[in-house]
Amino acid sequence: MIISRTPFRISFLGGGTDYPIWYKENGGAVLNTSINKYCYISCRYLPPFFDYKYRIRYSEHEEAKTISEIQHPSVRECLKFIDIDSRGVEIQHNADLPAMSGLGSSSSFTVGLLNVLYALKGKMTTKRQLALDAIHVEQDRIKENVGSQDQTVAAFGGLNKIEFGGEQEITVLPITINQERIGIFQNHLMLFFAGFPRNASDIAAEQIKKTPDKHKELKIMMELVEAAIDILNNDKEPLDNFGKLLHETWKIKRGLTSKITNSFIDEIYETAINAGALGGKLLGAGGGGFMLFFVKPQLQSKIKERLKKLLYVPFVFEKLGSQIIYYAPEVNF
Repeated sequence: MIISRTPFRISFLGGGTDYPIWYKENGGAVLNTSINKYCYISCRYLPPFFDYKYRIRYSEHEEAKTISEIQHPSVRECLKFIDIDSRGVEIQHNADLPAMSGLGSSSSFTVGLLNVLYALKGKMTTKRQLALDAIHVEQDRIKENVGSQDQTVAAFGGLNKIEFGGEQEITVLPITINQERIGIFQNHLMLFFAGFPRNASDIAAEQIKKTPDKHKELKIMMELVEAAIDILNNDKEPLDNFGKLLHETWKIKRGLTSKITNSFIDEIYETAINAGALGGKLLGAGGGGFMLFFVKPQLQSKIKERLKKLLYVPFVFEKLGSQIIYYAPEVNF
């Protein structure tokens, strides 16, 4: 039995510039962090007592005789990509947070699954290769409407600036600020669950389609990444200014496509701002999911009261990325 643990992520700024249609010509940059909420995937060779070879448990339960029969696209394509031999495999997924809610859960699943399948075959891989393989599986094999930041931060972990494009394809640059300032920064962040999004893939597809027409907006979003890093790196710079940048990037993001927000999301956002939040954003493609707010600690109880109909989710940053947390030799039959 082998178990991988892979973190979910929060994207602060630059989202949208990590789509290949943009960064292969213009370059891209995001500021994001992995958090202490995880996707767990256990895997083992299936004992030879069943009339099927693949047993997969997630929100559904699949039993299949061939890889091609597997309905879960990431499981099917990862098994093909890793080229698991003719023996049967059992895979089980558990997670701390719901899927399709804006925290990169789908990519965390793919990264964690690739990690555990490599380990099953007795191979070790670098975090960089793990990220690139996950990007390949999701973008090229499954043809998902996804960018490249989620797979990268899930594999590497940490608070990073991630650059996209050029010969390296991805470059991960850790944000090096002292622990005290990181602690203060974290204490200004609040995460709320606003319900499941609708048609998240359709929202992302429309955003990708409109990317060539949003050159000015995406350039500004890249510039805001640098501005945010300057704030974090300068101890004399008030962290409140980071919250104001979140507000600016949210105003730009919501204009990329009409499907990103709706009256429900707008009401939540305005309620938080009126209660003292300096900025915030809807995480992920749009339409619902998790919302992040930047709030002074002394005002957070007021925000919780105003948003009491939503689920508040405490979190902290994490640094390790996808890991194999349990490995036991297989039983030979």
